[in-house]
Amino acid sequence: MSDAVKRRYDGTRRQEQARATQRAVLAAAQELFVSQGYVATTIAQVAAHAGVSAETVYSAFRSKAGLLHRVWDVTIGGDDEEVVFHERPEVMAIRAEKDLTKRFALHARFMTVTARRMGPFLRMLEAAAGADPAAAAMLEEIGRQRLAGMTVMAREAATTGQLAVPEETCRDVVWALSDGVLWHRLVEERGWTDEQFAEHLARLLVALLVRPAGRGARRG
Repeated sequence: MSDAVKRRYDGTRRQEQARATQRAVLAAAQELFVSQGYVATTIAQVAAHAGVSAETVYSAFRSKAGLLHRVWDVTIGGDDEEVVFHERPEVMAIRAEKDLTKRFALHARFMTVTARRMGPFLRMLEAAAGADPAAAAMLEEIGRQRLAGMTVMAREAATTGQLAVPEETCRDVVWALSDGVLWHRLVEERGWTDEQFAEHLARLLVALLVRPAGRGARRG
């Protein structure tokens, strides 16, 4: 093996090891934040749970707040890939669907999957917001991000000519239904399956937002 090849190999191996370490830290932080609360969890506890030193955690994420932000990215995205949320394949598939009824069915299934991931995280964050400024700021940031995402979704839905309501109403309805609270109430508290939830959510979105076939496009 030449020196150049060996250096590339060593560099790749170090990158893989660093990524594996970060994944272990993120998994540990996610588990501890949700199970015992963000405020009560220390970097030392996260490090011990991940099998690394506290210095390693600080080196990778700089602070507890930085770790919290990265845990949210992984929670909402479902993995640690550095991909902008609205450019993820599953989101692009929803945006590409031209039939609005089918698009909302895809959206409902996606909302169900993300609700299972983000629901416990958001409840943890809400509990921490009253005592921790970083948690409160992040909760506000997530709210802004969600509203921005729903604004884009509603704008794209309006371009199909199939909306039965104003674009702003579409935005607000989907925003209100996509924060994980309804999923928590029906799935975790009432025992619905994810499949039941996604099916009824799709029906609700279509009933509220989609112009029935045969009617002219909404004006104004």
